[in-house]
Amino acid sequence: MIRLFFLLPVIMCAIWWSYLNAKGFKAKDGLRGFGYILAFNFIILGFFVVMIMVTDYP
Repeated sequence: MIRLFFLLPVIMCAIWWSYLNAKGFKAKDGLRGFGYILAFNFIILGFFVVMIMVTDYP
């Protein structure tokens, strides 16, 4: 399951992009949102990496 975590930011960015298009904005107008999405996902990924290291997962 951990190998599929790259899909989470892709899906979230796609949803954000479609929201921006629906409201009439360009992707450049929503750069801060893309940054927040990526930062959130890096924090989640970092948490799981630490948990794997702590539990000594093979």
